[in-house]
Amino acid sequence: MQELLRAYAITFGWAIVGSVAMGAGIVIALKLFTLATRGVDEWQLVKNGNIPIAIILAAVIVSLGLVVSSAIQP
Repeated sequence: MQELLRAYAITFGWAIVGSVAMGAGIVIALKLFTLATRGVDEWQLVKNGNIPIAIILAAVIVSLGLVVSSAIQP
């Protein structure tokens, strides 16, 4: 029983680490993307229904998720 609780605690710990890393990573990545595309207001374009910009932002977030998930695997 002790071994099972230890395994659950480790899994829960990695979930917390992954969540925090992903949250911080998204904020940093989107800020860097916004700085890299000066003169373009991506969020206003998404609000106006510009699907290609929304796809690009989604690709940035998904690629960050892949990097974070590969970095935190035990």
